[in-house]
Amino acid sequence: MNPAALAGLREVAAEHGLPPDATDRLRGLLRVLATDATAPTSVREPASAVDVHVRDSLDGLRLSEVRAARRIADLGAGAGFPGLVLAVALPQAAVRLVESVGRKCQFLGRAATEMALDNVEVVHARAEDWPAGIGAHDVVTARALAPLTALAEYAAPLLAPDGHLVAWKGAVGAEEEADGRAAAAILGLGEPRRVQVPPRPGADLRSLWLLHKEAETPATYPRRPGMARKRPIRAGA
Repeated sequence: MNPAALAGLREVAAEHGLPPDATDRLRGLLRVLATDATAPTSVREPASAVDVHVRDSLDGLRLSEVRAARRIADLGAGAGFPGLVLAVALPQAAVRLVESVGRKCQFLGRAATEMALDNVEVVHARAEDWPAGIGAHDVVTARALAPLTALAEYAAPLLAPDGHLVAWKGAVGAEEEADGRAAAAILGLGEPRRVQVPPRPGADLRSLWLLHKEAETPATYPRRPGMARKRPIRAGA
């Protein structure tokens, strides 16, 4: 690994107070990204991946709700961000990487093995079609996956009472925010709260959106797969 990437990993590990073995585990992740042609991301060069993927994922630790989590489901896990990084940072947490695409699940399995993680489970399923996950998580994460209204519908059934959805988002317009608030109200979630994170090149509009599960989700949710995006809950509908 090049010196810049290693220095970046050590810097973020120190910044967030990661466990002593975190740097080695994260090096394993960057190694898989760089060498596995099936890695489902365009950012594979190690030094770039530290900033674009690892630092971004660790921004979740700015939230006490994430730091305290013991059962995490990462939806649309893709290349493993933030799920694999949070599994390194929070070894006491059981992290489920939920991904509907088989080849991405295979990559996630290889990466978890390379990182020697024993607190990770790869789940080949859609969030709406995963009965074993219902009500089973303290935190549900999603990074650049879908509009807020769809994320709320995916996450609410999977959350235990008092759980939280944490969504990594770029710019969120007024319409998306309004739809997200409408969905949250229907699904038993509180008002979406935006948490700004420090800007960095390529992510100057990055923020985290936090939604708290305050009430039971209606039994009519989750709807069948695809409906959250085909017929989203809208403000004023």
